Amino acid sequence: MRILITNDDGINAPGLKVMEAIAREVAGPDGEVWTVAPAFEQSGVAHCISFVHPTLVSRFGPQVYTTEGTPADCVLTALHDIMADHPPDLILSGVNRGNNAAENVLYSGTIGAALEAALQGVPSIALSQYYGPGNLSLDDPFEAAARHGAETVRALLDHGHWDEADYRVFYNVNFPPVAAGDVKGRRVSCQGFRRGTGFSTVPHTAPNGRRFVWIAGGDQTRETAADSDAQANLDGYISITPLRADLTAHDVLADLKARLE
Repeated sequence: MRILITNDDGINAPGLKVMEAIAREVAGPDGEVWTVAPAFEQSGVAHCISFVHPTLVSRFGPQVYTTEGTPADCVLTALHDIMADHPPDLILSGVNRGNNAAENVLYSGTIGAALEAALQGVPSIALSQYYGPGNLSLDDPFEAAARHGAETVRALLDHGHWDEADYRVFYNVNFPPVAAGDVKGRRVSCQGFRRGTGFSTVPHTAPNGRRFVWIAGGDQTRETAADSDAQANLDGYISITPLRADLTAHDVLADLKARLE
């Protein structure tokens, strides 16, 4: 199996090393692992692509490249340039530092890379490591992802729903904020929503008098619906959420037709 890995935390991120180990275990001794990752951190860029300016591509090592672009740029660069003659069988994005559950899905560059892979017709999985009191003090906060990542990817490859629809399914996996030995199992979950929290801004005035704002995140430990990804993680489970890029609100489509057509 030929696997491409990427991320949004950048080429030097510790989570990318965890992802490489996961990918090598899944690929097996006869497989290949390629890396095309951002040259610097691209957290929060979602599915952004560098449409109005060129993107520098550099060889970082054997089968390892960087782009001065977004995670989605990395996927496009790999598929249509670096690996164009021998495309990957699977694209893995992550392992992200922090969760990409609930509303974070909509902002995540980790998800954006997996989404672009799905749009390009390649099976893809995004993997993220939830941070919290249960793992922040560990020598390796990525311990849960490192120990359970390969078996989770294999389980999805063997038993997941893989279609060839126009907006095909891809997967969002979040590892709970606990030690590897405390992981309770896997739960297939919907995308949750943390009510009463979300992104905001913190104003700041620089010494020269210019006004700036910092983007601030919300409470990542707030409980959500029982069947949601974030709640599964907070309860100690690995969450697996099938996603599609189709943003149509299908549940209101028929009613809207009746009202407006």
